[in-house]
Amino acid sequence: MSPRQMTETAYMAASTGLLWVAIYYLPIGDALFRLAIPLPLVLLQLRHGGRTALEGVAVTVLLLTVLMGPVRGPLMLFPYGLLSLWLGWCWRRQCSWWFSMAVGVLIGAAGFLVRVALVSLLLGENLWVVITGAASGLLNGLADRLQLPVAPTLDQVQVAALLLVVAQNIVYLLALHAVAWWVLPRLRQAIPDPPRLLRPLLALDPS
Repeated sequence: MSPRQMTETAYMAASTGLLWVAIYYLPIGDALFRLAIPLPLVLLQLRHGGRTALEGVAVTVLLLTVLMGPVRGPLMLFPYGLLSLWLGWCWRRQCSWWFSMAVGVLIGAAGFLVRVALVSLLLGENLWVVITGAASGLLNGLADRLQLPVAPTLDQVQVAALLLVVAQNIVYLLALHAVAWWVLPRLRQAIPDPPRLLRPLLALDPS
C-alpha cells in the first residue's frame, strides 16, 4: 500500500468506528449516524479499490473489538460493513440503483437476523420467538377486547415482522443512496444518477 492508501484506510476506519460508538453512547442522532456509517468505507473503495476497502473493514472491526469488546464490535459487519463493501463495488462500476438497492435490502435484512441470532445465543433464549410471541399475544388480546372475528396467528405475526424489516431496509437504502448521491460528488467521487422513477422523490441537486 502507498502511504496515502495507508493513511486514508486508517482515517476511514477510525471515522466508521467513531460513528458506530456514537450510536451506542450518544442519546441523539441515531438515524443520522446510521446513514453515515457505510459512507467512509464506501469512499475508501471508490478511491482505492476493493482490496483497500476490505482492509478498512478489517481495521474497523479490530478497532471496535478493542473499544467495545468481542460482541458489539464485530456486529458492525452486520449489515454496515457488508453494505459498505457492496455499495462501493456497485457505485465503482456505475451499477443501477435498482440493483444495488435490491441486494442491499437483502444484506440489511440478513444482518438484522444475524444480530438477533447472536444476541439470542448470548442470552440463551430465542429473541425472535419471544418478541413475535409477545406481539401475537398482544394482538390476540386486542382482538378479544374488540370482539373481532379473527386474530393473527404466530406465523402471520412472524411474516408481518419480516415484511416490516424488509420495508425498513428499503427506506434505509433509499435514504442512503440519496445522501451518497448528494455528498460523494462534493468529494469528487460521483455515483450513478437515480432512476427516472425515483427522481421526483429526491429534492437534491448533486451538482
